[in-house]
Amino acid sequence: MGPTQEVANFVARTRYRDIPKDVVQLARGFILDGLGVALAGSTDECSRIVQHQIRQAGGRSDCSIFGTSLMAPAPKAALANGVAAHAMDYDDTQLSTSKEAVYGLLTHPTTPVLAAVLAIGEKERISGQELVLAYVLGVEVECRIADAINPRHYQSGFHSTATMGGLGAAVAVGKLLGSKEEQLLRSLGIAASMASGLRENFGTMTKPLHAGRAAENGVNAALLARDGFTAASNILEARRGFFNAMAGGFDESKISGRLGSPYFMKEPGISIKPYPSGSLSHPAQDLILDLVRQHDLGAADIEHIDVGTNSNVPNALIYPTPKTALEGKFSIPFCMAIAVLERKAGIAQFQDRKVSDKKIVELMKRVTLSVDDELEKLGYDQVRSRIRITLKNGRVIEGRYDVARGHPEKPLSWAEIGEKFRDCAALVLPDKCANDVIQLIARVDELKSLRPLLRALSGTRGKTARKNKDSAQRRRVHRVRKVS
Repeated sequence: MGPTQEVANFVARTRYRDIPKDVVQLARGFILDGLGVALAGSTDECSRIVQHQIRQAGGRSDCSIFGTSLMAPAPKAALANGVAAHAMDYDDTQLSTSKEAVYGLLTHPTTPVLAAVLAIGEKERISGQELVLAYVLGVEVECRIADAINPRHYQSGFHSTATMGGLGAAVAVGKLLGSKEEQLLRSLGIAASMASGLRENFGTMTKPLHAGRAAENGVNAALLARDGFTAASNILEARRGFFNAMAGGFDESKISGRLGSPYFMKEPGISIKPYPSGSLSHPAQDLILDLVRQHDLGAADIEHIDVGTNSNVPNALIYPTPKTALEGKFSIPFCMAIAVLERKAGIAQFQDRKVSDKKIVELMKRVTLSVDDELEKLGYDQVRSRIRITLKNGRVIEGRYDVARGHPEKPLSWAEIGEKFRDCAALVLPDKCANDVIQLIARVDELKSLRPLLRALSGTRGKTARKNKDSAQRRRVHRVRKVS
């Protein structure tokens, strides 16, 4: 059985009862986090442009675009919600199983799969268990394929979320559609030929478009395969197939016998982002915040900040002098400067006006990012970061972090994930709806229908309740008048 068939066979035969309870619990947290960042990202300019394009196109609309009252066909809803979930670069990141694979540069696993599953799920009126099953399987496939591909894929310029997110989304949607193994094979063949996305677009609106297109591609591929569209059945391993064309090869041992044994989200795990920026900045971001608070440092105290890490970090954090918030998300100087000046690194900090602030610009000039030879020798599976702060009085403060908060070694609790969700959702939802979403996801596998969840995500749950209450009141008044 080749890798493509092994993937399709695994998805076709796995049932909800086969998913371990601890994996279901992990999935709840990742789903809640994914919904939160999608709600926040729905307010971003890139999301507004996509929403406008969808509105202009018109046509039959039966799927929700989160954070708005807008409805769209399933593929376009997946596109819009996928773009939104990646717009702030706040969505989760896949870890690696070897020192050669670069941490955080594999995929943002939840966004393409969840956006696709929820779009088709709404259309097909699925249950919470069906949602969890399709989501877990899609993420498993996406992560195993990304883990197996030659690291050259990313290093030469492909954005892995764009290229492999669609494969995970395709099998997840296929599962919801009841696709058989042969249809799942063709879904992968179709999605693989749709795959694209280049890292030169990091720091622009096109990066979140990558994630949205991956979700949309997954939906379209699964629908085409269901209706009889043909494609190669060995697309992953073929000589002219995905792995060879995209990366010059792959490690089959990272797929063969590994699917669901254990599930990737359990080991090595998925990291929930504590900051809305490129994941390779996060250990350094954590460290600078802790050092600044611990030593009560201000910009006036600092002569220079030296950040050392491995060679893949400068290859991804490519903006030494960012001009926009999007560029600031991929800039170590900005991440360091904002941490010193505001002692925070949340949604409010990654704004255009912050990047152009004179105090921040001045402090960025005193930050240097370089390759640390000692950390380079340790491999790329973690973003080990060392910071050396030279103060104006000559004193030196330094430290090293290998992982950031949200990593499986420093996991966020359900309460902390909930707080991040509330912070994100506050941009578009009333508190009542945000709390409803948290409570619904906490028992998502018990839901017979996703309708209450979708109403809450659109901000209409509270409105519906008020409308029903007002209608009931009017009916009572009418009865009183009639009796009188």
